[in-house]
Amino acid sequence: MNVLDMLQFETNEKMPSHYKELTEEDMIERVKQIKEKFGRRLLIPGHHYQKDEVIQFADITGDSLQLAQAAAENKEAEYIVFCGVHFMAETADMLTSEGQNVLLPDMRAGCSMADMADIEQTERAWTKLQKMYGDTILPLTYVNSTAAIKAFVGKNGGATVTSSNAEKMLRWSFEQKQRILFLPDQHLGRNTAYNLGVPLDKMAIWNPLTNELEFDGNPEDVIVILWKGHCSVHEKFTVKNIEDLRLAKPDMKIIVHPECSREVVAESDLAGSTKYIIDTIEAAPAGSKWAIGTEMNLVKRIIDQHPDKEIVSLNPFMCPCLTMNRIDLPHLLWSLEGLEEGKIINQIKVDPKTAEHAVLALERMLEHV
Repeated sequence: MNVLDMLQFETNEKMPSHYKELTEEDMIERVKQIKEKFGRRLLIPGHHYQKDEVIQFADITGDSLQLAQAAAENKEAEYIVFCGVHFMAETADMLTSEGQNVLLPDMRAGCSMADMADIEQTERAWTKLQKMYGDTILPLTYVNSTAAIKAFVGKNGGATVTSSNAEKMLRWSFEQKQRILFLPDQHLGRNTAYNLGVPLDKMAIWNPLTNELEFDGNPEDVIVILWKGHCSVHEKFTVKNIEDLRLAKPDMKIIVHPECSREVVAESDLAGSTKYIIDTIEAAPAGSKWAIGTEMNLVKRIIDQHPDKEIVSLNPFMCPCLTMNRIDLPHLLWSLEGLEEGKIINQIKVDPKTAEHAVLALERMLEHV
């Protein structure tokens, strides 16, 4: 029997120290060898925010949902080594078949935004909000959330959203219920609702730490309840960054992701999803000038791909996403060598009941986009 048919399932192992002593050239060569050996039995999805040292080996690149859908459509891959963060690998596991195994090279690769809404906090909030507003609220969650939150939303009639389809999903939600609870990113929720014409004074914040609604007016006026969460990367872009850039380079256009604050989005020229940003720069004429407000690994890659344009980060001191950066070449190689040795290291497995309700939330979104 082939050793690959006798896989041992292991999770939360610590990468052996000798991987840090290997040269980049040796690691690159080994990854190439293993990829060639496994062929179509192995799929490596890579998120846009990954380092170049990792993204060079990605079979597909994209945002979190694109990658999970692509993994689900690939029925040949037995092993999906997901180069992203934990919630993305969870989504891939839920959308792929039983015979496919999803691995995360480093289990520390999480998402601070997703972690800002845990299931206990959410259930406490829902109980209190139901007492306040009755059956008038539909929950929505950004796909940048845990499987448990997606399951909660699915179980309560709601759906997931992406930054690309958030407006469509909010329109759909308002056809179902009078109010929306939007998890876990307040900025995407606020920017999307504002674009649809919801006044800021009809939006409230839900603080999960105090289990209280933060709103100055009459609570009955609230139609959008925003979970008090945010992206630690995109919140670092500021109005001061924009003011400084306008003074230094008034002819430079500013494009940002809607995970940035309402104030930053309002002062920018354009705002949209990662795909929107990539496509906009791609279509821009040679010689055009751009400041981009999104994750630094992606900005650097866009700069490298468009030498005919002047492109900078909106925040010149921005760092890459620290949790996303935990997936590096040594961890990728460790995952692949584990497979070669007959071990599945750091497998991501969502329990069937959670997956059932979470997939409901995902399917509701896919039906309306």
